[in-house]
Amino acid sequence: MVIRDCMKTKVFHIPSSARISEAAEVFVKNHIGLLPVLDEKGKPIGVLRLEDLLKLELPDFINLVADFDFVHDFGAVETTRPEASQLAQAVTLLMQPVTTIEDTSGLLRAYAIMLQYNLMDMPVVNKGGELVGIISRVDIGTAILSLWSAETP
Repeated sequence: MVIRDCMKTKVFHIPSSARISEAAEVFVKNHIGLLPVLDEKGKPIGVLRLEDLLKLELPDFINLVADFDFVHDFGAVETTRPEASQLAQAVTLLMQPVTTIEDTSGLLRAYAIMLQYNLMDMPVVNKGGELVGIISRVDIGTAILSLWSAETP
């Protein structure tokens, strides 16, 4: 079995010219955790993860304190929002490097890459490098496990 057999083909993505606020709208509307950023040729040049946007909400002390278990309630901080100027910035300022896999790759190879880079989801590209899908650890795992039941007497 190869990646194209179990990947999601309905992929939400944004152009590199998009703003952070536009990316937030795509995350909310589509209830997703990964958003590929594409160049004008449809090739992934980066990814935005939900956590990249949520970090804009976290108070600065999170980066200064190793253990924040003593903070039971973030209180007034919970009602703050990023400034409009920050939300108007290009997504390229927040995007992370992209790790892709070709749609003809085997499942275990893809899973090993995801483990190596600590990825939960990964964009899938065709031989031309164009985005054609998204694969998750769950997609790979359930595809592999489905073969077990087919072989069990």
